[in-house]
Amino acid sequence: MSRRAPTLEDVAREAGVSRATVSRVVNGVRNVDPAIQDLVRRVVERTGYAPNQAARQLVTRRTTTVALVVSGAGDATETERNAFATRVFADPFFGRVAGGVVGHLRPRSMHPVLMFAETPGARQEVVTYLRQGGADGALVVSTHPDDPLPALLAGARLPAVLFARPGRPAPLSHVDLDHCHGGRLAAEHLLGRGCRRIATITGPLAVAASQERLAGFRDTLAAHGHPRVPVAEGGFTVDSGMAATTSLLAEHPALDGLFAANDLMAQGAVQALRDHGRRVPQDVAVVGFDDSGVAVTCRPRLTTVRQPVEEMAATMARLLQEHIRGERTAPTSVIFAPELVVRESA
Repeated sequence: MSRRAPTLEDVAREAGVSRATVSRVVNGVRNVDPAIQDLVRRVVERTGYAPNQAARQLVTRRTTTVALVVSGAGDATETERNAFATRVFADPFFGRVAGGVVGHLRPRSMHPVLMFAETPGARQEVVTYLRQGGADGALVVSTHPDDPLPALLAGARLPAVLFARPGRPAPLSHVDLDHCHGGRLAAEHLLGRGCRRIATITGPLAVAASQERLAGFRDTLAAHGHPRVPVAEGGFTVDSGMAATTSLLAEHPALDGLFAANDLMAQGAVQALRDHGRRVPQDVAVVGFDDSGVAVTCRPRLTTVRQPVEEMAATMARLLQEHIRGERTAPTSVIFAPELVVRESA
């Protein structure tokens, strides 16, 4: 005969406190003496008591889940929606975001629910899901500067935190990187290597981060006597990095330094340079951005500007928890500093 599961009453009896006190401790209510909280938690651990989540939600009005939303803009067809999801899972950046979020939430017995919001209908589904209590709040990663979801969440007064400053102003907390300084680090490193015919591959220029990386890179070169920098726009993919590099070589065959605004494009650049008979870094030094897994699998390994994505994502999750608990009410921004990681490509 199987042993019955321990109940709230069992914990209360063993701890020598009331059932209501155990309930308050288990549900995170704060008006309980710290010594009693410690006692109850020890008994909970010893007995193996597991709270009924449905009952707990009725008391706390919380689900212990948050929505991790990858959002875009537009009105995609079914085929485009599938392609959107495929791109998300193929991009190492999103894996790092998810890893940082899970790493913060899991020790706190919270869990993310992945949602996509690339169409008006999908965005409304996210808002409705949160309004109906499906999750306690949203962590939003936008892929488009005109994404309307942040404004929808703010208008509905739903707890939400964004990865990166929103393209459209919205009174929500966000985490971001000093992208301008990242571009500056890349320029200074290429100049320090003695590169003088330097070009860059940007991300999509409608994206604020792409603009800021370019501005920091371009301004630093201008301050060192290089006012005209060849620029090719990429799409944060390996193929776009290859195409942009091929275009730059056609117009500037003597280039000796190249900054790509993410590691995937830098990998594509290395491949294109090799296809055109250029050695990296002997003929052309290449610097990427992100310090993703691509940076260490590329050959040669990439010198890159590190974006601490996992730490940024964990901070995003922490801010959301504080908003959910009412500990933080005003929108907050946390800006991280990039760091140059030197490897063999430059």
